[in-house]
Amino acid sequence: MKRLIGVLVGVLFLAVSMGPAWAGMNKLVIGFTMSQTGKFNSESKEQFQGLKLWADQVNAKGGIYVKMVGKKLPVVFKYYDDESSKDRVQQLYTRLISQDKADFLISPYSSGLTASAAIIAEQYGKVMMATGAASDSIFNKGYTHVFQIYTPASRYLTDAMDILTKVDPKAKKIAIVYENSKFAKAVCTSAKKYAEEKGFKVVLFEAYDSGTTDFTSFINKIKATNPDAIIGGGHFADGETFTKQLFEQKVKVKLVSLLVAPAVPEFSELGKAALYVTGPSQWEPLAKFSKTSAKSAWFGLSSKEFVKAYKKAYGYVPGYHAAGGYAAGLVLQKAIEDAGCIMTNMVKKALEKMDITTFYGRIKFDTGNYYGRQVGHSMVYLQWQKKDGKMVKEVVWPLEAKSANLVYPFYKKY
Repeated sequence: MKRLIGVLVGVLFLAVSMGPAWAGMNKLVIGFTMSQTGKFNSESKEQFQGLKLWADQVNAKGGIYVKMVGKKLPVVFKYYDDESSKDRVQQLYTRLISQDKADFLISPYSSGLTASAAIIAEQYGKVMMATGAASDSIFNKGYTHVFQIYTPASRYLTDAMDILTKVDPKAKKIAIVYENSKFAKAVCTSAKKYAEEKGFKVVLFEAYDSGTTDFTSFINKIKATNPDAIIGGGHFADGETFTKQLFEQKVKVKLVSLLVAPAVPEFSELGKAALYVTGPSQWEPLAKFSKTSAKSAWFGLSSKEFVKAYKKAYGYVPGYHAAGGYAAGLVLQKAIEDAGCIMTNMVKKALEKMDITTFYGRIKFDTGNYYGRQVGHSMVYLQWQKKDGKMVKEVVWPLEAKSANLVYPFYKKY
């Protein structure tokens, strides 16, 4: 109790002593880099556009209300081109903090660039919302200022087991076939561990080389082990080829869930081979998260409103990169409003306590060994289905976000 009183007294003292200075504040500076050039240019552009849409909407209402200042403060961006370079990220985030006096930070796009920015954010004690970064390893280094928006890589495919548990308790055998890349291996290793913890038997766990075009040997092993589900994949080209060959050889399993490929619109060009294949995505426009289905307090606009606003601003339907950018701003806004100030420790406490649902899904942060890692947001699972004679993506998981029921088992297409 004495400690709590001491903290409250300290906060009150700061409010009184800094009040006049804070009263003179007229903006909130948010700093970040984006890859205007380099290999992450496309994804980074989408992330920026989502973030900018959030800021435009906030500023149209006068800004973010900061109770201790007693008024709304408009959001001002300060950003630079990181050229998709880790070295440049560290230089620029140092500049954003020390020269540009950024109040808060947003990460660059990609786990690699975010890992570099996180070092600087922690060094200077600045809160950074990490969006466009799924790596778990960013959050096991003892950082206490970095907060993740994306579902971490370790949970990209774990929902496949949750789906099976929900729709078919008798399903017990899983085959995991994945690209021998750092990302796919990390995702599938975590999926294997989770499957075993859930009581599934992993009957096949094998990697294929990047660029593989003939999956015959893997498919023969799959047939021999007779699994209920196949999960894995890696990138678009290999996932597309693997799916096509599974169809050609009429592999009868109940669920197929692959990384990356099913989420790409061009996957539908496989025609019947793509039918009923599922895959994880950070967010989809059809995701129907709503106030009535939310598992925690709702904050912000609906998916429909976000899609409509984004399409009006940029002329096309947003993807998950844009949604992640918008969500980063939205979560930071909520934390500032809850804290009632821009003091780092108070905003951090608000983020630690946060448990909300947005158009993007649930948001909640780990406060343990992986401090700041996202634990609330689940991957949205899409499934290719046929509607009015056309191939369409439908959201089938989580149940509170679904746009259609899961077609199960997978081999119905045969």
